[in-house]
Amino acid sequence: MQIAMRLRARRWCCVIPLLLCAAGPVAAQPPMASDTALFWALSRDGQPAGFLLGTIHSEDPRVLDFSEAFIDQLKANGIFAMEMVPDLPTLKRLTEYMHYQDGTLLEQRIGVERFSRVRAALVDYSVPADWVAKMKIWAAMMTLSVPPPRTGLFMDFSLSLRAAGAGLRVVGLETLEQQLSFLEKMPQEQQLALLDQALEEHGRVTEVHDLMVESYLAGDLQALSRQVDEQLGDLAPEARRYFMAEGIAARNERMLTALLPLLAEGQVFTAVGALHLSGESGLIAGLRGQGYGLVALPLPFSAAQGRGEPAQEGHHETADAP
Repeated sequence: MQIAMRLRARRWCCVIPLLLCAAGPVAAQPPMASDTALFWALSRDGQPAGFLLGTIHSEDPRVLDFSEAFIDQLKANGIFAMEMVPDLPTLKRLTEYMHYQDGTLLEQRIGVERFSRVRAALVDYSVPADWVAKMKIWAAMMTLSVPPPRTGLFMDFSLSLRAAGAGLRVVGLETLEQQLSFLEKMPQEQQLALLDQALEEHGRVTEVHDLMVESYLAGDLQALSRQVDEQLGDLAPEARRYFMAEGIAARNERMLTALLPLLAEGQVFTAVGALHLSGESGLIAGLRGQGYGLVALPLPFSAAQGRGEPAQEGHHETADAP
């Protein structure tokens, strides 16, 4: 029973970061040409400080095929920092958050017709009927926003396992409560709008996901931003503003605040959703503002060799750069 619950919770947990990251480009400032890289080496006062990798929440084998050189880069650090550590206590709390705890049923919140569509769509995700009945609106929407998981071994989870196996201390830059706070506080009409969009696009979710993986493997952060912007383009302006303020800017600031003390301890390998890197509130700009230098690196996957290159050949910045 515990094993089954853990696997089920892990699969649903992996849904959450994708939409949180995917909201990023809506109304965002376009990144500088030199800031489109997805993988960076960090330095401070001329000394190595670690690495920053923008991830994509996918179990596509191509984003799990890490090069040997990349594994060596990972092992060179003392700390692995990710958005949230998917340990068993966290996953247990996640399943609780995803369900109404006061006896409320999803059908009561969204209506009979919409609930029927949700229940039919979730058949592909192997979610038990009694779980569907108690799911919160945002939980149903998040689940339907990505293809049905096959293995549960998503990129960020795979990296955390490799880091732990290599002896790195695995640290979350957010707690579960912090990461879910903007979903919990989202006005119900906005949740319903997102759920309706997820239902409308349900038949294309795998196609859209595959296109994003292709852009990611090409090292094209701007293309990723455009694709996500198109997905959320039909949302009302207030919903987009809410996502930008609460789902991106506030989370970027929180993650940077948590990361800086870790960097003061020693080298840190940081892996967060790719769309948390760019823009005025992104981690690239935030780290530069704290005096860290960044050097763009090639993507670390066999499938991406020769496709995604550093933003500029030999481009780098130092802590003393203006």
